Amino acid sequence: MLSLFLASFVTFFVAIDPVAMAPMFTTMTARMGKEWRDQMAWRSVAYATFILLAFAFGGAWLLEQIHVSIDAFRIAGGLLLFLIAVDMLFEKRTERREERAEKIAAEQAKHPEHRDDISVFPLAIPLIAGPGAIASIMLFFAQNDGAMERAVILAGAGANLALCLFAFLLAGPISKLMGPQVGSMLTRVFGILLAAMAAQFVVDGITNAFNLGAPH
Repeated sequence: MLSLFLASFVTFFVAIDPVAMAPMFTTMTARMGKEWRDQMAWRSVAYATFILLAFAFGGAWLLEQIHVSIDAFRIAGGLLLFLIAVDMLFEKRTERREERAEKIAAEQAKHPEHRDDISVFPLAIPLIAGPGAIASIMLFFAQNDGAMERAVILAGAGANLALCLFAFLLAGPISKLMGPQVGSMLTRVFGILLAAMAAQFVVDGITNAFNLGAPH
């Protein structure tokens, strides 16, 4: 169970990337008061939690409706996570997220009298519950159908959602304390781990789809 929790935690840590959340949240909420920032933090994490739970428990049903096998989804999901890992290694995803945060901050600067609700978009979707996180929770639930196993997976995801909330509520101090170098280092290290786990998802999908592991 410990290995499953660690695999779940690391996968969601990389897919969600709570380390990068603090500076982006600071940029997007620079012109907001503390009370409004806190509301955005709590709402966004609550919405993201609901979205991930919906795909966790409804993902298998959705795949059935669109006639996609779980092995095909393992392969596609693994490839998606691998691309995310490559982006993390070269910090492309961080750059795109920062650009999105700067655009939102610029829009708010043009209309300072309006307080935009950013809790659903872009915080909950796609920054927290993005394609990587959604694919991850569907893959984990597809491979583990026991109640205890799924509880462990949800614990790994929940720990990362809690880290996101922590990063949002203490965005200013965390951004100053951590610095860009630490964030860059952690992003690359976990990117390598995600690439390895993504490759395993693809291997498992191909093995099961073509019965390569069956005895001859």
